[in-house]
Amino acid sequence: MMNKRDVKILLVDDEPDILEIVGYNLKNEGYQVYTANNGLEALKSAKKITPNLILLDIMMPEMDGIETCEKIRAIKSLENTLIAFLTARNEDYSQVAGFDAGADDYITKPIKPKVLISKVKSLLRRLKAESQEDSSVKIGDITINRDEYLIFKGDKKIFLPRKEFELFSLLTSKPGKVFKRETILDSVWGNEVVVGGRTIDVHIRKLREKIGDNHFKTIKGVGYKFVIDIEDK
Repeated sequence: MMNKRDVKILLVDDEPDILEIVGYNLKNEGYQVYTANNGLEALKSAKKITPNLILLDIMMPEMDGIETCEKIRAIKSLENTLIAFLTARNEDYSQVAGFDAGADDYITKPIKPKVLISKVKSLLRRLKAESQEDSSVKIGDITINRDEYLIFKGDKKIFLPRKEFELFSLLTSKPGKVFKRETILDSVWGNEVVVGGRTIDVHIRKLREKIGDNHFKTIKGVGYKFVIDIEDK
């Protein structure tokens, strides 16, 4: 379990009062606090200290929070860093843009210190849960390695292209559950353009060829489910 004193928080705002007040409360809670006055400084600091959490203002000189967030999300070493926007209430129009840029949360200011600390603790609990999530999952004789997009069936290694892997991961996340076609399209392809109405069927056929026909059951007119035992087919 991560100790509070090991948690690094980067606070980014062009208002000295915010840096002082928020920084004081975070330090008082036991966190390591670093500050930056603008987006450019934030990028330099983030690369240097690899913070666990960045509290990022939106309206700043040099580089605004949206652009800063996008640039941080493009840095491999910071892929596990949480980002929460700190922004004034009259900037609520920026909320969608903030999430689109890769933010994990959105905090409006002014905010009471106790509420802010509660928000920070909630975000850090999410980070802890994600770090403890096992990258390898075993279901029956099948092992799924999420980091390498690999499937092992017994001793046999099976490599899946990204979309096949994402479809397989979705179905195996809840063996026996019927996933509707609409849910599959939304979860795997999202807003991407899907060429042809039988895209899911084609990917299921490829999964059956590579992993075994008996593991995939078609629910006519509804969708598909993953089964572990051959008897369930």
